[in-house]
Amino acid sequence: MKKHHLLAATALLFGANVCAQTKWDLAAAYAPGNFHTENLVQFASDVEKLSAGKLKVTVHANASLFKAPEIKRAVQGGQAQAGEILLVNFENEDPIYGADGVPFLASSYAASRKLYAAQKPVLSARLAKQGMMLLYTVPWPPQGIYSKREIGSVADMRGIKWRAYSPSTAKIAELIGAQPVTVQAAELSQALATGVVEAYMSSGSTGYDTKTYEHIKNWYDTQAWLPKNAVIVNKAAFDALDAASRDALLKAGAEAEARGWKISEEKNQWYIDQLATKGMKIHKPSAKLAADMQQVGSIMLADWEKKSGADGKTVLDAFRK
Repeated sequence: MKKHHLLAATALLFGANVCAQTKWDLAAAYAPGNFHTENLVQFASDVEKLSAGKLKVTVHANASLFKAPEIKRAVQGGQAQAGEILLVNFENEDPIYGADGVPFLASSYAASRKLYAAQKPVLSARLAKQGMMLLYTVPWPPQGIYSKREIGSVADMRGIKWRAYSPSTAKIAELIGAQPVTVQAAELSQALATGVVEAYMSSGSTGYDTKTYEHIKNWYDTQAWLPKNAVIVNKAAFDALDAASRDALLKAGAEAEARGWKISEEKNQWYIDQLATKGMKIHKPSAKLAADMQQVGSIMLADWEKKSGADGKTVLDAFRK
């Protein structure tokens, strides 16, 4: 009889332990092998360790839970407690999200950090209004131009089928006279294989992950901008956690941010070298192409300043200090 009681008590105790674990879903849009996703997985593992198993975060990579453009709304509505979004994807909703997609505003890691520091208070306030909080950000490496044909100036890109994945990349297409085609990262390989896309702007990382080198042979290292991924959290879900789990999440987030920025910078050259090894020509843009692209950047910055109003001015003033 005693043995039976003991078993029941153990089962009860075990059940209580299982119930005490909170499970979170984190929706992500990039492939499992991408450095952002690897960083997320490390972050999730750190959260579980730091919370002593109280909080378990499951990372759903490669847009398997929600497609890239749907992740923000899913976190806002509580369908996922957390998500990783590419900030520039949401510029149409609010220009503040697009600050790091303005070409040549911040085109190095140092400038990008400065822009993030200037953008962060406004960004956090925006997300708070929508019931979310910003946990951390990690930049993509600097953006260059992938092109089927060799290009010496913007005129060489007229009419080219250009992948647009954000309002700013669509705007560039418009300014250079290219034909924009909306394709998210998860569908890019397919679009390249079928000739739906002949050119796009992205980092060496995206080109490597999607095997762009199998279809496109030229990459122009324009170092145009460093868009950031942001990990966002549903505020109500965060508030519902016990203090230890909240602390674990914030600490793991801070560590993931520091680690992610470091990895992004370290891997930038590695990705470019990989593209070259796979038979891609890495070009330094001609003086004409560089000047043309700078002009595109100036037009877009003026446009962004107009749209973003007082908040945009706050960000730019802090950035230019």
